[in-house]
Amino acid sequence: MNEVLVTCAALSKRYGSKPALSGVNLQLGRGRIVGLLGPNGSGKTTLIKILCGLLQPTGGSVAIDGQPICPYTKSIVSYLPDRMYFADWMTAADLFDLFADFYADFDRNKAQAMCVSLGVTPGDRIKTMSKGTKEKVQLVLVMARKAQLYLLDEPIAGVDPAARDFILGTILTNYNENGTVMISTHLISDIEKVLDEAIFLKDGQVVLHDTVDEIREREGKSVDALFREIFRAGNYYDGGVF
Repeated sequence: MNEVLVTCAALSKRYGSKPALSGVNLQLGRGRIVGLLGPNGSGKTTLIKILCGLLQPTGGSVAIDGQPICPYTKSIVSYLPDRMYFADWMTAADLFDLFADFYADFDRNKAQAMCVSLGVTPGDRIKTMSKGTKEKVQLVLVMARKAQLYLLDEPIAGVDPAARDFILGTILTNYNENGTVMISTHLISDIEKVLDEAIFLKDGQVVLHDTVDEIREREGKSVDALFREIFRAGNYYDGGVF
């Protein structure tokens, strides 16, 4: 098994003349919870969609488990998008059938158990669910797979603060421990306690990638506090000096 799970080398993506990612170099190992942190427009969703194979990079390369993006890498990636993409007439149980057909690693029993813990009724139609419940259904589908890479785009943005810890607990207790979870968010204070590593993206570039413990020790402050400093208007970060 490849110890390095994700490798990005000089990865770039442009939309017309506008750069979304510029020369991203990145390596991620296995068994990690990684925060992909940055304000809106920093390139987080673009990077995740490239890793999923939903977007083609403009330049550079990306590999997952040593392979370029291909049917194999897509089979080991479990993706939670930032918006619901299922037909609203479907039920959660219908979606379990769909995922069981598509993904050999989907565990229906695990999905049903997660529904119980999250208060989701599998027989309810999507159109009758609140926004928060819809997001819980998507989370169940993603975390019930025994994937190698879980890509979660803003998984706690649509739920109330009281439910965020419960959602994060669900993620922590259900992912494949030989895999890695990447959580994209700008709600740093809510997820910092579960992170092993943090990646700061700014204007499509990685300005910081380190373990959470190393960041706290070196900077003498929380990841959330450092994030707020880096992303205040006009600040430039070069590894410790503003």
